[in-house]
Amino acid sequence: MKIINIVGARPNFMKMAPIIEAMNKYPDQINHLLVHTGQHYDEKMSQSFFVDLGMPKPDVNLEVGSGSHAEQTARIMVEFEKVCLREKPDLVIVVGDVNSTMACTITAKKLGIKVAHVEAGLRSRDMSMPEEINRLCTDVLCDYLFTTDHFADENLAAEGVPAGKVHFVGNVMIDTLLKHKEVAGKLDLLTQLELQPKDYATLTMHRPGNVDDKNILQGILEALTVIAQEMPIIFPIHPRTRKMAEQFGLSHYFTCGNKVTGIWITEPLGYMEFLHLNMNARMVLTDSGGLQEETTVLGVPCITMRPNTERPITCEVGSNVMVGNSQEAILREANKILRGEVQRGQIPEKWDGRAAERIVDVLLTVGR
Repeated sequence: MKIINIVGARPNFMKMAPIIEAMNKYPDQINHLLVHTGQHYDEKMSQSFFVDLGMPKPDVNLEVGSGSHAEQTARIMVEFEKVCLREKPDLVIVVGDVNSTMACTITAKKLGIKVAHVEAGLRSRDMSMPEEINRLCTDVLCDYLFTTDHFADENLAAEGVPAGKVHFVGNVMIDTLLKHKEVAGKLDLLTQLELQPKDYATLTMHRPGNVDDKNILQGILEALTVIAQEMPIIFPIHPRTRKMAEQFGLSHYFTCGNKVTGIWITEPLGYMEFLHLNMNARMVLTDSGGLQEETTVLGVPCITMRPNTERPITCEVGSNVMVGNSQEAILREANKILRGEVQRGQIPEKWDGRAAERIVDVLLTVGR
């Protein structure tokens, strides 16, 4: 079976790494190539992630770069079509919900190639999110839909997807986390930063709804500044957030000196460094998707600064709480954590480090 695996952005690396590792156990049955669309590509950070996760260097890099959603999607489709015509794969595997996920799915299906979607069925019901559009378009076309939880299964059933296409396998991001957790825990990053475990928070924030409006971004930063008076907040700042903060004249909310105080910004971190920080944090504040899942497994309270989530399982069983971008709600939930009023979560079913093995088992059994 000839398979092309697709990655396009950093979150994809964590999802694809365990799948590649599982495929490597069957060299006589699976021939696979790794295609990086170059949707998000930073040489230093991409190299760091590939090394940290033990991933092979991509066989093909489409180098599409940035642009509008339409420009990026179109360039991926044009370049990936050439790869498919040259390589003639039996199957394409896409992960997550970035533009590369949707673009490669459409391209492969128009050429009559089967497609598998890992992390299928996630829904936020928020059509203002480009990722939601990507998820819907991808799932309706795919031949194999690999899901992480019962909510995803229920979403696909409600949308009329035949049950035979859906396979509940667990969460490949958790495969990666569990594999690297022990090594990440031994890093000396906290010592370098002069931090104590459970005496700081970590932050990620990049969604347009949070950073593209000056009043909203300023309100969030004011709330975070109050929290930072109790403990420093470590913020590996996203380029979009940095750009908007500078444009709005809000950079004074950040500190970046040698001493970690306030909302302390850094450049984006490697996978192992960021895992080390999150597993030792008192709380995590985020507007990302994957961090909601990782904190649930790590048992670290998570405050999600979004009005909705495509990962409601983290709220049902974990320590994740949705607060939107309300200053009052952010402070209310953070103060609960500071007082020790923490919801103790459970680990969702099949988030056990074996999701990738189950995916490959399905492909070897059903995919012939």
